[in-house]
Amino acid sequence: MKHGKLQPVAALAAGMLFGFGLALSGMLDPVRVQGFLDVFGVWDPSLAFVLGGAVAVAMGGMACIRRMSRPLLADRFHLPMNSRIDAPLVIGSAIFGLGWGLGGFCPGPAIASLSLGLAPTLTFVAFMLAGIIAHDRVFVGRAS
Repeated sequence: MKHGKLQPVAALAAGMLFGFGLALSGMLDPVRVQGFLDVFGVWDPSLAFVLGGAVAVAMGGMACIRRMSRPLLADRFHLPMNSRIDAPLVIGSAIFGLGWGLGGFCPGPAIASLSLGLAPTLTFVAFMLAGIIAHDRVFVGRAS
C-alpha cells in the first residue's frame, strides 16, 4: 500500500465533506427527518430532495468506479457482493428504519451531530454503538 499516509487525510476530507452536506441539507435536525416520516401529520417533503440528490451523486460515483481498475489510494475496491434479499437483511433494515424514525437520526447524521454536543445525540450514538457491538458479538461472532 503505497499511499498509506494519504488515506487518513482523504478519509477525513471525505467525512468532513459528508458532514457539511448533512448540515447544509438540514439532516442534523431530527425533527426534519421525523417530519418526512410523518405522512399523516404535517409532512415535510424536503428529505425526498436530499435523498434524490444523494442518489444522483452516488450514481456518478458508481459510474466512475466502473471505469477505474482500482481506487486511487487503495489496492482494491471494497464493494458489497451479496445482492440476496434474506431474513437478516429485512430484519436489519426494519430495525434501522425503526431507530431512524424514533430517533430522527441515521448513523451519518448522528455522528455529524456530535459536534453540536447535545445530550439526546450523545444518547442516540451511545445506543447505536451498543447495537453495533451487540450485533458483532451475537451475529457475527467477533469481539469488538
